[in-house]
Parts: sequence; C-alpha cells; structure tokens
Amino acid sequence: MAFYKDNYDVIVIGGALAGMSCAMRLASEGKSVLVLERHNLPGGVATSFVRSGIEMEATLHEMMSLGPVEDPLYIRKYLDEMKVAIDWLRVPEAYELYSPEDNIDIELHAGRRSDGTWVCADEIEAQYPGTRAEVNRLLELCLSVYNSTLFLNEHSLSKLQMLLKHEALVKTAGYSAKEVLDTAFVLPEPVKKILSAYWIYVGQPLSTLPFTIYSFLMADYMMGGSYVARGFSHEMAMAMQNRCEELGVQFEYCQNVEKILVKDGHVYGVRTSRGDEIHARYVASAPYPNTVYGKMIEPQSEVPAQARKYANAMPMSVTNFSVVLLLDKKPEDLNIRSYSVFSSEVPFDTDVFWAQGKKLGNWSYLTTICLNYANPDAVPEGMTSLSITNLPLPEAFAEVNADNYYEMKRTIAKQMIDTVSKRLGVNLLDHVQEIEVESPMTIARYTGMYQGGIYGYQHSMVNSVVGRLEDVEREQYIKGLVGCASHQLVGDGMACNINNGKIASKMILEEMKKEAAAK
Repeated sequence: MAFYKDNYDVIVIGGALAGMSCAMRLASEGKSVLVLERHNLPGGVATSFVRSGIEMEATLHEMMSLGPVEDPLYIRKYLDEMKVAIDWLRVPEAYELYSPEDNIDIELHAGRRSDGTWVCADEIEAQYPGTRAEVNRLLELCLSVYNSTLFLNEHSLSKLQMLLKHEALVKTAGYSAKEVLDTAFVLPEPVKKILSAYWIYVGQPLSTLPFTIYSFLMADYMMGGSYVARGFSHEMAMAMQNRCEELGVQFEYCQNVEKILVKDGHVYGVRTSRGDEIHARYVASAPYPNTVYGKMIEPQSEVPAQARKYANAMPMSVTNFSVVLLLDKKPEDLNIRSYSVFSSEVPFDTDVFWAQGKKLGNWSYLTTICLNYANPDAVPEGMTSLSITNLPLPEAFAEVNADNYYEMKRTIAKQMIDTVSKRLGVNLLDHVQEIEVESPMTIARYTGMYQGGIYGYQHSMVNSVVGRLEDVEREQYIKGLVGCASHQLVGDGMACNINNGKIASKMILEEMKKEAAAK
C-alpha cells in the first residue's frame, strides 16, 4: 500500500503554526494538502513539555490578536472561521515595567473604553499627570496604522489610494518609532520608556524599529490584550492539527524534507530523508530561505542568483534564551505579583539592550512570565511556573561549540536567575523543583530553524513590513514555492505566524487561479 498519493495540490514543509494555518485554509478550499513535519509533535516551538509529571510551558507563549469573544480581533476571527476550538484564558495585565534607575515601576492593563479612551492612558496619568491626552492620541495613531496594515495584508492598492485611505500609515511609514515618539508627541522621557517596553518582542531598538511595527504591536496588545491556552501551547497546536485532518489534510510526522524538486523554474515536489519522492505543483516552506536556497533546492542550478542574494542580505532577527522554572512555593510567597514583568538593571535604553544582545549573557533587560496568574491550574497547588527570557541575536552564539555549550547555558541561566532573585528579594535557587534552559541551539535542533531563529528577519528602517508587503510577490523566485513561517512577512510571535500561513495560502490560491485561467 502506498504511503503517499501520486500527487497533491500542495505540500507544506513543517507542521508549526504557519504551516497548519496554511494547510487549513487550502483544505477548506478543497485542495489536497500534505503536511510533512520532522518532529513527532505539531506546533514547532509552540509546545510544552513534562518534567516530574508536571506540564511546563515552553516560555513566552501568549497569543495576541485574539481580543474578547464579543469583540474579536483578526486571529480569533480566522480561527473561528476555520472552526478551531481552543479554550483561551485572558492574561490579567499587559505588563509591568520595573526600571529602578529611571524610578519607574508601573503596571499597565489592556482595554479601550466605549468613548475611545485607553485604560493604560489613565494608569500612566495617575503617575505622570497631564499625559493622558497625548497617550490617547499616540494609541489612536497606532490603531489607525494597525487597521491599515491588516487591510493591506488582504488587498493591493495604488499609491494614490494608499494616501487617500490610509494616510496615517503613509505619513509614518518612513520613520522609526523613536522619531515619531520624539517629534510628534509631547511626552516626558519616563512615559516614552513605559510605552516602549514591548520593543524586545520585535527584536529591534526603537531607533531603527519602524513605527509601523511599533504601532501594530502596541495597538494589538493594548486594545485586545493577550491570551494563553488553558491546555498550554500543546493544546493549541493539537487543536489546529486535528482541524487540519478533519478538513482532509494528510499530516505525517517524523518526515524530514531534504530536497525541494524544481524543473524549469517551477517546483514539482519534494524528497524526504527516507527517500520518498512526493509530487505537487506548490510547496509552502517553513525552512528559512537561507536553508532552502543554500542546500534544499535540487538541482542547485535552478536557484536564481537573486534568490541567493536575497537570503544572504537579510539579517536575522532575534532568537531566544529562556530559563523555565518550576518553584516549590506560591508566587505570593516569592514576591512574584504580576504575570508579565519587563525589568531593567540599568537606565532604560533600547540601543544599549540591543548592543548587549550581540554578546553572551550579562543582559540587563529581562522578561519574566508567571503562568500562575493567567492559568491558575497550570501547576499543582503551592507551586509556581516562572520563565525568565531574553531575546539575543544569533551572532552572540557564534563561538559556542560542543565543548563549552553546557557551561555557557549554566553560566547565563545563573546570571538571569540571580538578577531576578535580586529584584524579588528571594533566592529562587533555593526553591527550584525543575529547571530547563532553552537556547538557540535547542530551537535549531528541535525545529531545524536556521540559526535557531524564531522571529524571522529583522524589521528595520531599511527593511520594513511596508516594503515587504509591496515586494512579497517579487520575492517568489521559484514558481510554486512560497515561504510559510516567521521569515515570510512578519515574524514576532504566534499570531503573526498564523497570519503568515493565511497569507501563504492566499498567494497559492491566487497563483492556482492564474494557472487555471492560462490553460
């Protein structure tokens, strides 16, 4: 009995969130889809693991772009449309920023009132009187850019139409977040720092972070908040995988794709490590273009010179270093009061933090997540699930090898634990029941992602999302081959990857229509 069909409409390489999102959409349109996943579980890094019989979340797994059921945002709408059922729990606050050198300690909450004012504007006003109006004005601008970006994900417009209908996006597209904050708004420096805490989630300092990306992140988080799955990221991944199969997708695990087969500039299938040659006119690829064009295309003579130049010219965005802890006391007993805390040991300066991310360890800006406050049933009574994370650049790990890898992990993990212990006034090492340290090497080994990348390519002023939206079709260097992961258009988290998968499916469906019309 044949393991695979003779032909599929689409082969999806990688069963992470983007790949499953792409497969669901295609299958819902009646296409035959095969998903090949190298691991034995779906979801990629959106997963969890079990230690001592207790499930532990693999670090920063919040879902943005959901919004409440009664006022859904675009990812909740898409998952509902695809009939993916997930039990979402609302995260209690947006974040706390703790920067003692700046005399900042504030907790902000998401939400927008019926009169158009933002909850966090009132919270900032309470500590910095006279700032409410400007904070509201800033967030309204962010919301306008956010809505325009979502529209452009689905539609193409002329430059004149862009200017007439999306003025805020057009006027701010050429500026960094720092430039807009410094010149278009009258805000005290501490407030600018408070409104910049999320920068680490996009992996770019404010001086080079496009205001478009800043706007999208701020509007999304501060309007709809964020959510976690009651059954951890694994529940979310399994719900999407189950829906794929309900729609007729063939989902195969432990199948590593070694080659993407190309002839006369068009893909015609893939070859797996076990030697299966599987045919399809379209391939949606999770591996980074660096890997695809560097070694996966067969024959290599089919790789256009421009494709190699593109892959080599795109600087990698941040990767991940996390310490995931299971502690033997309740959060309150460890002075842990919030779900999400950004903390800085030096004056808040994103350029300084960015420079630190190019080196190993001694990072001043950390993110801590206490899952108990979003999901009280995440751990047994009397215990705490805590992760400590920094998002450094892959280049920081260039000199790490097999001989110094474990020492590097232990050293940096202890630095991070000691830093948070100092802030809490509690030695967390005295309370550790279980500990896992996740590095870029962990991600690279688990998912196969180039350099352990989780956020795709950098979104800088010379390579912004606006430009990528304009060029997305021109970057299809081989017909029938589309990207389908964080490297594709917008990285920066789970919601963006689900959206990237949706965009990939749209590109494939449109190309199918063109081919059908040309026959």
